[in-house]
Amino acid sequence: MAVWGFWAAAALLVVGIAATLLRAMARARQDSRAPVDFDLAVYRDQLNEIERDIARGTLPAEEGSRLRTEIQRRLLDADRASRATAPVSVAGGGRGMAALIAVVLLAGVGGYWHLGAPGYPDLPLAQRLAMSEELRANRPSQAEAEAQVPPATARETVDPSFLELMVQLRQAVQDRPNDLRGLELLARNEAAMGNLQAASVAQAAILSLKGQDATSEDHAAHAELLIMAAGGYVSPEAEQALVRALEADPRNGTARYYTGTMFAQIGRFDRTFILWNRLLQEGPPDAPWIAPIREQISEVAARAGVNYTLPSAPGQRGPTGADVEAASEMTPEERQAMVEGMVDQLGARLAAEGGPAEDWARLITALARIGRMDQARAIYAEAQERFAGRTVELSGLRQAAVEAGVAE
Repeated sequence: MAVWGFWAAAALLVVGIAATLLRAMARARQDSRAPVDFDLAVYRDQLNEIERDIARGTLPAEEGSRLRTEIQRRLLDADRASRATAPVSVAGGGRGMAALIAVVLLAGVGGYWHLGAPGYPDLPLAQRLAMSEELRANRPSQAEAEAQVPPATARETVDPSFLELMVQLRQAVQDRPNDLRGLELLARNEAAMGNLQAASVAQAAILSLKGQDATSEDHAAHAELLIMAAGGYVSPEAEQALVRALEADPRNGTARYYTGTMFAQIGRFDRTFILWNRLLQEGPPDAPWIAPIREQISEVAARAGVNYTLPSAPGQRGPTGADVEAASEMTPEERQAMVEGMVDQLGARLAAEGGPAEDWARLITALARIGRMDQARAIYAEAQERFAGRTVELSGLRQAAVEAGVAE
């Protein structure tokens, strides 16, 4: 049924229900007046009977007069009571009840307008699961998805010497296709430049060259490059790469995260929630998938029908009221010294313990803001080594470095 047909049927139902309720109200008013009308009719019959008895001589005139007066008094009282209650019970009550019916019906229509899905068929669980499997089986391939992704904008600020090195690297890999180190460098740098399709091709060559020695991280990196090249879409080819990564290591966090993404894309939010909730509980808190999971898991839980409350992120603490008050009372020199001290503490922690790419990016930005550009460049170089082969992290680091003015 078309949407207009649905709303026409709904309108007829609303009119029919309103007419039925109003008719019931009118009948109720008539029924409520019936006892009064009955009393009036009885009193009139009694008056007529008295007149007949007096006329026949069976009732003395004086007694008849007394009875007539008493019945007339009762008749007047009943009529007066009927007139006094009619305006309130019939007119006022009727209008109030009609208004209440109209409000209830309009509220029902308005509620369905916002919450309902006109023209949408019933979807039992079995049918929804079947639709999900059909969507999974018939979803676009990697090539089809990549064809829909807008071409990446060329980066005009890339160092020409770096571009020349990339040309040489590509030629070297072409001349020596079995050079594993060359392929690894090619995949990493193509990804850093945003050439994700070329990076995924290089990573596929790495997997082919390694064969049975390919690790779970190798397969997960290939899946991630395919997904990023497709604009975040998990294609059948990317799913196969995720499956191979999980076969090699069922606890691979990258593969589990993107597997949850794939299930969300085919409508299986229940499975996405299970995967992401476990990842969130297991941590570690600096894992690259924790932040995107925290951003999306509440909506995923709602779509899965799970009553879920996002736990507080461990280790998150903002400045206290005392910190803010103390900073407001500092001189500019004292405040600058405090900022440099906090930057130094962050640098010392990352040097000793490491940390997520977001913290390294924040350190690069902070060092640039306080004018320590050489140190910011050194930190960027160190971060590139620490996160080598991790496309997402390298991309975020490069963006922070470019914005800070320590990279082109």
